[in-house]
Amino acid sequence: MDNFINKEYINELLENAKNATEEQIGIVLNKAKNLKKLSHEEVAILLQIRTDEQTKNLYEAAGHIKNRLYGNRVVLFAPLYVSNYCTNNCTYCGYKRDNKFPRTKLNQQQISDEIKVLEKLGHKRLALEVGEDKINSNIDYVLDTIDWIYQAGDIRRINVNIAATTVENYKRLKEKEIGTYILFQETYDKDAFEKYHPKSLKGNYERQLYAHHNAMEAGIDDVGGGVLFGLADYKVEVLSLLLHNEELENKYNVGFHTISVPRLQKAEGMDLTDYQHLITDEDFKKIVTILRLAVPYTGLILSTRESKEIREQLIECGITQISAGSQTGVGGYKESEKDLEVNQFELSDERSPIEIIKWLLKMNYLPSYCTACYRMGRTGDHFMDIVKAGKIGSMCHPNALMTLSEYVRDFGDNELLELSNIFIENEITKIDNEVIRKTLRKNLIRISKGESDLYV
Repeated sequence: MDNFINKEYINELLENAKNATEEQIGIVLNKAKNLKKLSHEEVAILLQIRTDEQTKNLYEAAGHIKNRLYGNRVVLFAPLYVSNYCTNNCTYCGYKRDNKFPRTKLNQQQISDEIKVLEKLGHKRLALEVGEDKINSNIDYVLDTIDWIYQAGDIRRINVNIAATTVENYKRLKEKEIGTYILFQETYDKDAFEKYHPKSLKGNYERQLYAHHNAMEAGIDDVGGGVLFGLADYKVEVLSLLLHNEELENKYNVGFHTISVPRLQKAEGMDLTDYQHLITDEDFKKIVTILRLAVPYTGLILSTRESKEIREQLIECGITQISAGSQTGVGGYKESEKDLEVNQFELSDERSPIEIIKWLLKMNYLPSYCTACYRMGRTGDHFMDIVKAGKIGSMCHPNALMTLSEYVRDFGDNELLELSNIFIENEITKIDNEVIRKTLRKNLIRISKGESDLYV
């Protein structure tokens, strides 16, 4: 099957960009800062930046765009792993078929227990994670799990990360009113893809590559992509991600709602020395900044695989969503209450959500648990139209302040109460629209009296 990822074309772009002049680089950065779409050639030029001065200008441009479009908001979420059954044999994954350990999946009561812990942590937005196993964790189990999560408490948005499936199954997911359907290509390098997914259902490159097409054919209008950086040349991966995004835009009028940037980490049954494309912190920062310039309206997600220091730097130059208080093992949240650890891979940021929130506030970032766009039907191309018109900030900012106030009321300590009171009052003064400002103040009073899930 022919596909839209042309490796020869990508390599030619990168080769031609090696000799870009300072003037050419400056023109590309100015174009990006003005929110004009970059060509493939221009993105390739940014990927070939080498000098300290050029890199500094790259970071500054990405920070400018991040602040202009998203302000100081940072969305918080948590992954929920419900099954580690998997028939795939991905070489880098702790859940791969060849790893021998007791497999498990959560039943309704166990999922309810996980939700209770997650809600104690303040979470309202989850990313559902399920291994691929057509017997033990098939689509029916996934659909039941979504029902069980919503029944268990006050979770407001479930993003779903499951293996590539059929249009019919995606239609069933759509009926459950999921948030974003997320699937990482892992690597766009076909040879590397087949090497790292041996004798697996997931080893079908085209099946993986066209999964988002099938999801959108089924009516799911928010889809998320990503690359596991470290499996292949990151410059090729970035350009491939953008070609994939462009393919979806051309066919469905909207590209990726979010792009995730996980980096290969140590997991059970694998050795990092077997992977020849591991990336440095500096290259990782370049990846995020270039993506922010190339797809300014797309959310960028960073997980707790990364350290506090790296997360801080990447939030400054492009990241808009981070996980907080994550457990990456099945039943991990309940087990964490007993001081037991069942994580699938090594975490670098093990701080609790309240610690993350205090950290963000001290850096003048607004932690957000907002799900208002999803609840108001602002999804797909409708959402992108609002973002590109520059209107999303006037909605997101007050809604994020309300979710922060709700969190502080329910879970805050004295330190967080003091931090948030000063922060929220300062943020209110930034709102130019008097009607929204007055509505926000009224809603904050309602929240203080016990109401929840308020938004504009």
